[in-house]
Amino acid sequence: MHSRQSWMSKEIHATPEIVARQENALAQPLAHLAARLRRKPPDCVITCARGSSAHAATLGKHLIERYLGLPVAAAAPNIVSVYRQQLRLRNQLVLAISQSGKSDDLIAFAGSARGSGALTVAITNDAEAPLAAACDIVLPLGAGPELSIAATKTFVATATALMRLTAAWGNDVTLLPAVRRLPQRLATATALDWRLGVEVLSQSDHLATIGRGPTLAIAREAALKLKEICNLHTEAFSGAEFRHGPIALVSRGYPVLMFNPTDAAAAGMRQLGRELATKGAELLIAGEGLAAEGCLPVVPADQPEADALCLIQSFYAMTLAIAERLDIDVDRPRNLHKITRTT
Repeated sequence: MHSRQSWMSKEIHATPEIVARQENALAQPLAHLAARLRRKPPDCVITCARGSSAHAATLGKHLIERYLGLPVAAAAPNIVSVYRQQLRLRNQLVLAISQSGKSDDLIAFAGSARGSGALTVAITNDAEAPLAAACDIVLPLGAGPELSIAATKTFVATATALMRLTAAWGNDVTLLPAVRRLPQRLATATALDWRLGVEVLSQSDHLATIGRGPTLAIAREAALKLKEICNLHTEAFSGAEFRHGPIALVSRGYPVLMFNPTDAAAAGMRQLGRELATKGAELLIAGEGLAAEGCLPVVPADQPEADALCLIQSFYAMTLAIAERLDIDVDRPRNLHKITRTT
């Protein structure tokens, strides 16, 4: 067992304060960016990210499509960095998202997009990083140095930055107040008792995580963390996609961790939960579920995207407990380093 407090634990617990102070740091660049986007709206948005940043980009896709009605696509950075092909992105918006801002393929893609006439925005924790220099506008996350190998505070900080961007761009009156209420809700979420999840998952070899709408990004982020921190093979799916083949995996006792949203996508997730229960799956449900058995406690619902971020905060705390149960040092996950350089 590890008696010291890990960097990962410190950063999880620092997240509420980071979200609280982010507003001031982003106010000026967001106002400038939003005014520019309203003056000359793009036809589409391209995101460019990897790892946890890519999962935050998944939430960004949901936000922009849901509240602004613009299509969002994820870039394949190697089209530029490996295949040397420049995309036609004139007058479109490119969001390059990276905690470190040092991944070579993201930098190459952002530079190529800017050269083609796109408006490029770096969402990064290091405003002096090469990615920031490659872009037109920088949105600094303000999360402070990230010393944990596994990103937690910067995932939440990136997601809240994307919520703020969507709110500023669309003059939405619900998103920004929800972000302002998040710090206290995140603190509450961190302390919730997910020991049921610890008991089930610390004895599992594999599982599926499922989300839909605002929680699809959460399911993907959770799957990554279970792999990199707990050495637990996990696959993430949307609730709809799971029915198109992967449901064949489910037999009696197969673990499924469901992140249920609090918006219109909730009904379909509840129906899927009922189907999986009849097949004998070992269900863990974060959010409104079928019954008390298998349900993990959540903070009261407020706003769907903010509610989703509260789910991942509770999940992060649970991964610490799983790792402790398995005697894993979360600050030294095998085969990983702090900054992953891809070309």
